[in-house]
Amino acid sequence: MGFPKPLKKLLYTLPAPAFWLGVWQFCAFLVDRHVEGRGNELLLPYPASVLAALAFMVRTEAFWTTVLTSLGRIGLGLATGILLGAALAVLTCASPWADRLVSPAVRVVRAAPVASFILLVLLWTGRDRVPAIISALMVLPVVWDSLSRGIQAVDKRLLELARAYRFSRLKTVTLVYLPSLRSHILSALAIAVGLAWKSGVAAEVLCLPRHSLGERIYFTKYYLDIPELFAWTAVTVTLSLLLERLLRRCLAQWGRGRGT
Repeated sequence: MGFPKPLKKLLYTLPAPAFWLGVWQFCAFLVDRHVEGRGNELLLPYPASVLAALAFMVRTEAFWTTVLTSLGRIGLGLATGILLGAALAVLTCASPWADRLVSPAVRVVRAAPVASFILLVLLWTGRDRVPAIISALMVLPVVWDSLSRGIQAVDKRLLELARAYRFSRLKTVTLVYLPSLRSHILSALAIAVGLAWKSGVAAEVLCLPRHSLGERIYFTKYYLDIPELFAWTAVTVTLSLLLERLLRRCLAQWGRGRGT
């Protein structure tokens, strides 16, 4: 008799996390044995200590305020970067002159260190706005590059067919461009979510906006509360993975709805 499908999935995914938790526990034990005093708490806390800190955090109102505020800021930056990147991709593909003007600037944004942009934007605007702006700046080049390549790769025969049947611009976009660009959109957004989240939290750590994950991470390091630092880091990673998975599911539903 075979195992139920949910149990099979659990048995398949459980060994890897269990292994790395075991490695973490063993390394924390070694630190505890060889460092005097609070060595394991200051260098590498036990998983149980981190879990206890996390359990305490999630019962507070400040935790949920922090999580929702960071989600709102970084989500706004992600959406802005996607829209601007898509608009610039359309513009640069439609106009060679626009491509000559815009492409160098976008490539500079992609190549420049994130920390430099964070400090510059902090000089020009309030600290609460920096994470959203940085997230948008980091996402824009990724979306622009992927969609530009996708637009240029659209089958010219399909476009000729659309012109022959006198499709409107909207109909050409929905029936020709969007299905052809689906894989490029998926690729760009999968990268953009993680990039926006990491750059946004990095901006929060440097700028310390109110009620943010970065602010919490900074102060736990400042006060040497290492179990709570690990707990906030785990929350940040988990939120990034959940956002990416949610986005992938939404895009998969969009693809099935179009019969692709």
